[in-house]
Amino acid sequence: MTITAALVLFAVIWFMLLMMALPIRERSQEDEGVRVPGTPASAPMDPMIGKKMFWVTVVTVILWLPLVLFILYGPVTMADLDFYGRNR
Repeated sequence: MTITAALVLFAVIWFMLLMMALPIRERSQEDEGVRVPGTPASAPMDPMIGKKMFWVTVVTVILWLPLVLFILYGPVTMADLDFYGRNR
């Protein structure tokens, strides 16, 4: 695994987790009963982006590190995944 591949894997995991974390505990302006002029009622009151980004990063490192170690040193190699016998 190259450094670029490891960084791409980290970014993919991070963005997937961020997209899952964004709607968690979200309160819209309509839910709160407060509406800022010029915004839709579904706009979030306090999206807590910084807090969510921090926890997404922590969880990403926890998931990414074992995955990278498995890819680098794990028992499965590319030869094991060669079902057609091309690399033998």
